Amino acid sequence: MAYLNNIKMFLRVYDLGSMSAAARDQRTSPAVASSRIAELEKHLGVRLFNRTTRALQPTENGRLFYEGARKIVDSIDEAEAQVMDAGQTPRGTVFVAAPLGVGRRFIAPHVPAFRALHPQINVRLRVSDRVIDVTGEGLDVAFHLGPLADSDLKMRAIAECPRVLCAAPDYIARKGMPETGADLLRGHDCLNLRFPGAKEFRWPLVTPEGPQNFEITGPMESDDGEVLTDWALAGQGIILKPLFEVAEHIASGALVPVATQTPPTPTQLACLYPTRRFKDAKVRLFVDVMVAHCRAELAAQMAQLPR
Repeated sequence: MAYLNNIKMFLRVYDLGSMSAAARDQRTSPAVASSRIAELEKHLGVRLFNRTTRALQPTENGRLFYEGARKIVDSIDEAEAQVMDAGQTPRGTVFVAAPLGVGRRFIAPHVPAFRALHPQINVRLRVSDRVIDVTGEGLDVAFHLGPLADSDLKMRAIAECPRVLCAAPDYIARKGMPETGADLLRGHDCLNLRFPGAKEFRWPLVTPEGPQNFEITGPMESDDGEVLTDWALAGQGIILKPLFEVAEHIASGALVPVATQTPPTPTQLACLYPTRRFKDAKVRLFVDVMVAHCRAELAAQMAQLPR
């Protein structure tokens, strides 16, 4: 098992690009992680990583070894899953990613109850609004909100989520009420979600001529959607948000829908996973439970909104 554990540590270091991050992920110390990589390199007789004080990069041998090592570990995981499906209780670790709003509202609150029912399944949840490389980061499943790029990943649709443009009443009092997307381009401050790979600087709105992308601008941007909501609540500008993220603020009057003649197009909530991962019983179980929670909570929230 020691050699297999060394291989698994190598895969996490490779996926995460950091010895310390892999150590945290595997609940051990950087010293142990480094020792396992050193043992593996000694066994293979090659260097797997080039180390500097600022970076950790795989060598050519490391990249070659990764492909074979990944296949070995995936094959073992699949074999274990088949045995578990035959009657054993699912166990192991599920690596999950989700956007901040989805993770905080729909996933994280239900993880303790899931663990209480399935104590042999560990959950590693990463919440971030940045673009996630599901395969490259070694994830089992990623919840995704927005347009889907072409990929080899399998997709399970969860729900279509309405979106809304909104701002605080004091912002509207200062800047005026925009009625359409065209009004947004005339002196309004749009608060934008921006990170490497982000596409939201073009807001897709439904116009009488059909869906159009509006290239909005504004003085403030963040890679955290919750920060944008806080800025909007403070009267700093207009945000484009899934309705579930701001429904309570709209219900209280803290935020007001704007540009209602050209509403945003809805967005898709889905979960993505490599095909081989979904053969694992613990991953299927986790996804089934969380998808059911997402659908139920979205439906309940929509039912409470004024018609």
